[in-house]
This record gives sequence, structure tokens and C-alpha cells, in this order.
Amino acid sequence: MSKSFDFGREAENFAADYFEKNGYEILVRNYIYQKAEIDLIIQKNQTLIVVEVKARKYNPLLLPEESVNQKKKKLIISAAHQFISINNVNADVRFDILALEKKDNIWLINHIEDAFSPIEL
Repeated sequence: MSKSFDFGREAENFAADYFEKNGYEILVRNYIYQKAEIDLIIQKNQTLIVVEVKARKYNPLLLPEESVNQKKKKLIISAAHQFISINNVNADVRFDILALEKKDNIWLINHIEDAFSPIEL
């Protein structure tokens, strides 16, 4: 396995642990629909949360969340719509980004709730 694959897997595992420790229920990891992948689909209370995990080694000039562009958002929304349809989900839905930066073997966390909306696209 490549270093970048291992780094990404480590970040996704950290993200899942982070959400579980904060009272979220992990429903699905790595949900794939056509060309899109949703890193995590989680739930808390009556809200379904679609999470894009972005991780980088620490770089003060480039934030991980900045790499979630319009094309990526559209793919995530499309996959979320498919998931909601086939699973007959009847809940509020929100799209979050969990931006992670690794600095000196410590993860810096920026959980951006309601990071984007289908309406803005």
C-alpha cells in the first residue's frame, strides 16, 4: 500500500473514532455511488450527516477543507440523494467536512457543520 493510501485510511479511522466519541452513530463508511464516494454517513438525534473527511500533513498555507470544490460537492450530494432514496431515509440531512491536519503526530481537527448545501449548487 502507498503512504498516501495509508495516511488516508488512518485519517478516516481517526474521523470515525472522533464522531463515535462525540455521540454520533456511524451508519456507513465509504459509501460509493457511480463516481462519488461519501467517507462517512452518520447520525445524531434526528439528523443524517454526510461527512467528507479531508486530511493533510500540516501546512499553514493550505487548509484541507479548501480542496472540497464544487465538482466534489455535487458528487457527494448525488451519492447522498441515492443513499437517502434507496434507504427511505426520513430525516433532516446536513453536509459536514471534517478537516484534519497532522502535525507532530497529533491530529488538528476542524469540524465544519453545514459546510455546504444542495441549494447553493
